[in-house]
Amino acid sequence: MPYLIDGHNLIPKLGLQLDAIDDELELIEALQVYSRQSRRAIEVFFDGAPAGHAGIKTFGRLTAHFVSQASTADAAIKSRLGQLGGSAKNWTVVSSDREVLVAAAAVRARSETSEQFADRLRHAGATAASSGDRGLQQDAEGGLSDQELQNWLDLFKNR
Repeated sequence: MPYLIDGHNLIPKLGLQLDAIDDELELIEALQVYSRQSRRAIEVFFDGAPAGHAGIKTFGRLTAHFVSQASTADAAIKSRLGQLGGSAKNWTVVSSDREVLVAAAAVRARSETSEQFADRLRHAGATAASSGDRGLQQDAEGGLSDQELQNWLDLFKNR
């Protein structure tokens, strides 16, 4: 069952700092590991993308949606649920926002709070913090190349 995740809800639940320059990148790395381990697709939504940096980036089974400052991740998740139509019932929505969880229930999607999913990540050993390595790791299964890492750092430096 694939996931739709409210990224900024999940970041602090994993002990990461929302104001850190690489908070989104660290979450993406942890979610990539979990996606590979669980063999599940993940779509993660981040709001507040700076002008010119909104859009969608794909990392293997993980798709990151960077929502422009004109909207919110909550609205983007609700819109995505609408796009999924009847297949929304095959997805799990991860958020701590009541409105998002209500929208998930309305289309019969499963839901988990960010706290529940953070526990799942920790138990799966997918977070960098749990492995004792808070940095990014490049691997043969689709990790970030040096150039991709530099592009991400440049992107978040401009926030």
